[in-house]
Amino acid sequence: MAFHEIRFPANLSFGSVGGPERRTEIVTLANGFEERNTPWQHSRRRYDAGVGLRSLNDVETLISFFEARAGQLHGFRWKDWSDYKSCAPLSTPAPDDQLVGIGDGVTRVFQLRKTYVSGLQNYVRPILKPVAGTVLVAIEGDQKIEGLEFSVDPATGEITFTLPPDLGTRITAGFEFDVPVRFDTDAIQTSVASFQAGDVPTVPVVEIRI
Repeated sequence: MAFHEIRFPANLSFGSVGGPERRTEIVTLANGFEERNTPWQHSRRRYDAGVGLRSLNDVETLISFFEARAGQLHGFRWKDWSDYKSCAPLSTPAPDDQLVGIGDGVTRVFQLRKTYVSGLQNYVRPILKPVAGTVLVAIEGDQKIEGLEFSVDPATGEITFTLPPDLGTRITAGFEFDVPVRFDTDAIQTSVASFQAGDVPTVPVVEIRI
């Protein structure tokens, strides 16, 4: 299986239904209390690519994309319109949006990440597929120049600094990103008549670990 560094047409993913899922194992004890555990450190996202289809031309575009990925065989990028920025959906990414690491004077490579906070709890999500040209980086609030002071690998989400950040310095970043996914079916069924009547095919898409 390969990963194709190509994004599913964003105009077709717009309006799609989906989001994160978790896996929780629950055991109910004899006294009625529960023990809950999860084997997953990170959530996994699922979407329906069929919901965004609006015309027969969209169906043709979907089929071409599906065939080029050989169904479930190859992964690709997906724009999650409800969560594709380091900041709030209606804001513009800034270099101080997300804390991605603390300098130690030696390390030059840092993984992009996004932190979700609710109350006293938080979840740190690794960002593996940033959108090229959107990544802004700062050290202690001082914005750095891409290509001169740092580089970004859009295939892994790793930032590499020319010189290691000083000990104790805060490294922050702002960015847009995609989700690595694959089709969750090897068959797409469409009907010209039913599509014109308002019915659209179900095309499940699922996040993959890379």
